[in-house]
Amino acid sequence: MTYQLTIHKPVEIEGAGLHTGVRGHLRLLPAPADTGIVFRRTDLDNFAIEAHVRNVARVSYATSLMKQGVLISTIEHLLAALYSCGIDNVFADLDAIEVPILDGSAKPFIELLDSAGTRQLRRRRRYLRVVKPLEFGDGGRHIGIYPAAEFRICCTVDYGHPAVGPQRVEMTMDRETFSRELAPARTFGFLKDFLNLQAMGLIRGGSLANAIVLDDSSVLNGPLRFPDEFGRHKALDLIGDVALVGRPLQASVIAHKAGHALHTQLVTRLLQDRTLWTETTESGPAVVPDMHRPAGDSSQAPAPAD
Repeated sequence: MTYQLTIHKPVEIEGAGLHTGVRGHLRLLPAPADTGIVFRRTDLDNFAIEAHVRNVARVSYATSLMKQGVLISTIEHLLAALYSCGIDNVFADLDAIEVPILDGSAKPFIELLDSAGTRQLRRRRRYLRVVKPLEFGDGGRHIGIYPAAEFRICCTVDYGHPAVGPQRVEMTMDRETFSRELAPARTFGFLKDFLNLQAMGLIRGGSLANAIVLDDSSVLNGPLRFPDEFGRHKALDLIGDVALVGRPLQASVIAHKAGHALHTQLVTRLLQDRTLWTETTESGPAVVPDMHRPAGDSSQAPAPAD
C-alpha cells in the first residue's frame, strides 16, 4: 500500500524563462491530499491552473497551460522532476508567465526537491493502470502506450545530424533512475533555427549556458553530459508531458521521433477512452507488459528540437 506524497517544506528558485527571457521566482509549497500539481500565478492574485492535459494551451517548442486566458509556459522540466520523484500534491507559485529554464535540464529541480524533502499524506495513491494499447502516428513519428506493471519509457530520436546520430533511451522510471540518468540532460537547438525562432518571439532567454547549441556539423558548447544527451532530454520531455495525465501511470510509453504535440495528444486520447485504463490503489499489479513497438521509418524527416 502506498500513500500520496507532498513536499516537507517550501523551497524556491529563480531564473529567466527560455522563450520570454523574463525572470521569474518559483516557490514550491506543500499541498493537501488530492490537490495534484497546481500552478498559481502570484502576480495575478494567485490564479490557479491545474497541471492537467485539459488545460494544455500550446505545444510548439514547449508545453504551456492556459485557463481563462492566464498562461503558464515551459512546464515540462519541472513536471518531469515532480512526477518522477512521486510528488502527488504541490503548489507551484510563480510570479511570471514562464517557469525558469535554469541550466536547461531538470537537475536543478531535482536538487530543489531533495532539499524540500517529502511528507506522506493520509490518503492512498491512485494509479492509472493502462489495460489496452493505444498507438498512433504522424508521418514518420509514432507514439503508443501499453500495459505494464510499472512506469516505463522508450524514446528514439534521429535528427540526421553528424553530432546526433540515432539515439534510443529505454528504462523503467523511478526517482533514482530519473535523477541519475535523465535529469541532467539539457535542452538543445540548432544554430540555423535561432533567427527564425527569435522572429517568432521565442528563445529570448536562450544562451549557451542553458541549452546545447549545434551548428551544421558539431556541438558548439560541449562537452556533453551524456553521449546520447539529446535522446535523454527528449525522454525527459516525454515524462513531463505524460505527467499531465494527473495520476502516476502503470504503463509503458514508447515514442519514436515524437514531440510535445504527440505526447499531449497521447494523454488526451488515453483519458477520453475509458476502456483503455482503470484506476487502482495497488502499486504493483500483476500486468503482463506489452512491449509492442510501432514500426518507425528512419528515412522520414526528423522532428524539430524542443
